[in-house]
Formats: sequence, C-alpha cells, structure tokens
Amino acid sequence: MTDTLQDLIASAAALIVGLAAGWAVHSAFARRKRAREQRFFGLPDGSECVMVTHRDSTSAHWSIPRHDALALLGLASVVENCGAHAEVAPHDTGLQGFGARTEFCVGDPTAHRRLAAHMANLLPGVAVHAGDDSGTDRGMFTIAGTHYRPDPGAVEHVLLARLTAGDDSRPVFLAAGQRPVTHRAAVRHLVRNRARLARKYGAQGSFCLLLKVVNSQAYGPDLVEVVADVTKPATTSVGPRATAKAAAKDD
Repeated sequence: MTDTLQDLIASAAALIVGLAAGWAVHSAFARRKRAREQRFFGLPDGSECVMVTHRDSTSAHWSIPRHDALALLGLASVVENCGAHAEVAPHDTGLQGFGARTEFCVGDPTAHRRLAAHMANLLPGVAVHAGDDSGTDRGMFTIAGTHYRPDPGAVEHVLLARLTAGDDSRPVFLAAGQRPVTHRAAVRHLVRNRARLARKYGAQGSFCLLLKVVNSQAYGPDLVEVVADVTKPATTSVGPRATAKAAAKDD
C-alpha cells in the first residue's frame, strides 16, 4: 500500500468520524431543544392538549374565525413538533377543569366563556370592560389602575400568559385580545419566542405579558411590542379601594 493511498484512507476515515461526531452532536442538541419545548408547553410524547376558541358568529355551522384559525395553525406546528395530539373545542362546550392537560385558550375575553373564566380565576388583577351600549371601551383592560383602550386598526392590546394550577399540573396558555388580529399576534409572539420565554421564566414558570399590536390595519399581526410584564399585578387580587381608585381615575 502506497503512502498516498494510506493518506487517502486516513483522510476518509477522519472525515467519516467527523461527520458521525457532528451528526451525534446535532442530534443531541435537537433532542435537548425538543425536550425543553416539551417541558415548557407541558407536551410530552403522546400527550393530549386542547385548543379552545370562538365560534364564528357569522356562520350557521361550527367554524372558527379566520385570525383564530391561523393562530391555531401556528400552535399546531408546536404540538406536532412535541409529538403530542390536539383537540379543537368551542368555548361554550363543557370542558373539564384545567391542569390535566395542556390548554391553549385563544380569543376575546368579553365573548369567550372559557377564557373569561380562566382570567377571573388566574388573572384576578385584570379587569376587562364589556363597554357601554354603544360599544365604547369594549375590551379595554385595566391593570394596576392603568387603562389600556383599543384604537381599532391603530393600537390594540393582547395578554399572553402561561399559567399553572400547581407544580404537577399542565399549563394553560391564554391569548386574550381586544380584536381577532391580536390573538394571532400573541400566538405568533409565543411561537417565535418560546425558547427565550422558557429560559426567562423556566419550564414551570408562570408569566403574563401585555403586548401591543401597532397599526394592524396596515401590518396585520406582524408589528408587536411588549408593553410590560404584568405577571405580579395581573395575578394579584384587586381590592375594593384599588377598584374605586381606578374608576375615579377613569372619570
């Protein structure tokens, strides 16, 4: 065997070993990334989750509004990547309590029964206004005495939250917005930033973020800003004094 042939064999062997090592490292990294996502979303292999959304009031049949449907499609990719299975359920269908399986609850809290119940129980520090007879201030949020009014097409707000009932329970994710486009924006923010959110809040951590969707009339759900992390005030019950103060400030 000539020296040249030996060199070629040695080079080929080194290349094969390098490729195998690179593949092993990449596979290990992918497994760790997938495991982190599974912990964050509470979706181990083969698990079940439920996506709860509005019925489309303009349709005579059970259908989902366009923006909510697109939001659920974004979540479906996450569920599939985690190796889990999803059920889609309307908000006015009787469902079991939360914690047994991961839940994604998407919609307008003034019309979405399941979402409104979750917010009352898990986000008692958030007031959502139904508006007057003319619809003025419908969907306005009040958090820690500050009012966040919607300006349709210009500035709209949405709450994005991950909440749990206990250490062993599966999380419920809320996307509670002032208009349908904001629901989609919140879900998109969750999907795009899931790794950063998991690092910041931990695999079992709860959070509630107030997001602002800017100029949705021109940009749809694409231009989103984080207004504040409102986890502490949103998850703290508001006393009557604070409620009266907020009402006086509004007047």
